[in-house]
Amino acid sequence: MERYRVIEKSIIKRYRKPIWAKFVRAINDFDMIQAGDKIAVCISGGKDSMLLAKCLEELKRHGKVPFELVFLVMDPGYHPDNLKQIQDNLATLHLDAHIFQSNIFEVAGASRDIARDHPCYLCARMRRGNLYSEAQKLGCNKIALGHHMNDVVETILMNMIYNGQYASMMPKLHSTNFPGMELIRPLYYVRENYIKAWAKHNDLTFIDCACSVTKKGSGKRQEMKQLVEHLVTLYPDSEVNIMGSASRVNLNMVVGYQKQGKQVSFLDDYQKEEK
Repeated sequence: MERYRVIEKSIIKRYRKPIWAKFVRAINDFDMIQAGDKIAVCISGGKDSMLLAKCLEELKRHGKVPFELVFLVMDPGYHPDNLKQIQDNLATLHLDAHIFQSNIFEVAGASRDIARDHPCYLCARMRRGNLYSEAQKLGCNKIALGHHMNDVVETILMNMIYNGQYASMMPKLHSTNFPGMELIRPLYYVRENYIKAWAKHNDLTFIDCACSVTKKGSGKRQEMKQLVEHLVTLYPDSEVNIMGSASRVNLNMVVGYQKQGKQVSFLDDYQKEEK
């Protein structure tokens, strides 16, 4: 059996429960894919997006809903060695990807003030815009990103600690700047440690961030990752409960919240309840 077939089989056999079943559950729970969709799978070169590409390919092959896939790779200014590793992994996984160029690393590096304080935010915004634009040119109506459960948990904690608000990473979003385009995150329920295990089991090596602006392992996202790891050592179910809290918000027990840009206070209904 060819190597890519063995890798595909491992997703639906060895890692069926922690990866494949969680992937399918997220798609069903959040109604991510409809018949006739043309989805651009955005491959960064990391383990998460490569796994996502194979999962969606498997779903397209055996699923009940017909849809199309485009594998999209943006080169934001990678070092040639990193780009070659991405291309080698694409060949190993038998993925035919559309690769296009952008100057994101160059722009982020030139924007010294913004890049110094918020480099990952700046890069993410520019990446998202470029991916939407290229996907739209290719006739896609959705882009799929490889964010997993740990990314969701880290986002919740980051917003609480640094922004003073409770906000999660959503499983799908309508684009505000590209009408008719939507973003989906099919690995929403998948834990990162199982993605790492899948890569290790198949002897796969992927690039990390490969950013030319920030140092590897730095930044607020990395701090949150370390915090979550520490919490799990103290409370094994903490990451699952933190993520679950985003679906079980008790509005009767919060002081205030925002809805469609409007601030709502518990005092708005407090006097009515007394009467």
